[in-house]
Amino acid sequence: MNPVYPLLFKPVYQNYIWGGDRIPRTFNRKLPDGIYAESWEVSDRPEGMSVIENGALAGQSLAEVIQREPETYVGAVGDGHRFPLLIKLIDARETLSVQVHPNDESAELCGGEAKTEMWYVLAADDGACVYAGLKPTVSEKVFREAVEHNSLGELLNVLPVKAGDAIFMPGGRVHAIGAGCLLLEVQQNSNTTYRIYDWGRVGADGQPRPLHLEQALSVMEWSDATPSRVEPRLLGHMEQNELREILACPLFRMERLTLKEAWPTAHDGLSFQVLFVQKGAVSVCTDTDEVKLQAGTCCMIPAALTAYSIDVEEAAEVLRITVPQ
Repeated sequence: MNPVYPLLFKPVYQNYIWGGDRIPRTFNRKLPDGIYAESWEVSDRPEGMSVIENGALAGQSLAEVIQREPETYVGAVGDGHRFPLLIKLIDARETLSVQVHPNDESAELCGGEAKTEMWYVLAADDGACVYAGLKPTVSEKVFREAVEHNSLGELLNVLPVKAGDAIFMPGGRVHAIGAGCLLLEVQQNSNTTYRIYDWGRVGADGQPRPLHLEQALSVMEWSDATPSRVEPRLLGHMEQNELREILACPLFRMERLTLKEAWPTAHDGLSFQVLFVQKGAVSVCTDTDEVKLQAGTCCMIPAALTAYSIDVEEAAEVLRITVPQ
């Protein structure tokens, strides 16, 4: 049996043309100058695989350890063969393309991988927004004409955002992340994206990036309800600490722990837990291990590690991600 302890991973960076350098600047990551549009923090995908960087398993991939002992690391969630989520940081220096992903039903009918996601806003420039869903009564004909005439933005719902906001984005909902947003994204383990509209932008080669209009139309949810920010729900206090549920759906759950003193944790072992330190500094402590986490760091708690403590080095906000049972 592999050793069971809190796991740290080497981030996998993506240099998409709309990104900037806010991730390394915000979280004091010593990186060469360049574009760091996304940082895949926990990923079980061949095009961006997480590699363990601490302890006895250092150098092994997330996929390797899960395939050997799925219940130890993932628990009873997902398909038992891979990590069911993809957790990433996103720096939108420019507005992302308008896009859509399949949901479970349309992926089965049309192909691709289902992708429902949520965005938690870590920072936002003044005036920053996201685009989420279509305005009421938009028909396919009107939609196609707007794409053709470069006016699709006029058909999208605009949500102003600020730090601490959370937005749920089910598969089938047309969306785009606006310029000036730094987000933590939690999504199904999928990389299927159908790009609909790119605001007239060209790629590094000077040519427009490919669009996938027909695929997008086949998976769009035309009757999708107008989206809104998710309202956190207070779950309780313990001394000076506070626990709030940010969002819960069948695919993932996010909670926010506001910590001024140690937070002992025990859970049923049915799901892994991922901790992301949004602010401050903490240590994750077990009977045999201590892992220090600075702001901007992700840590995976294997499902079999059913008891640990978050000790506070500096007053902290920690986002905890699990899969409900």
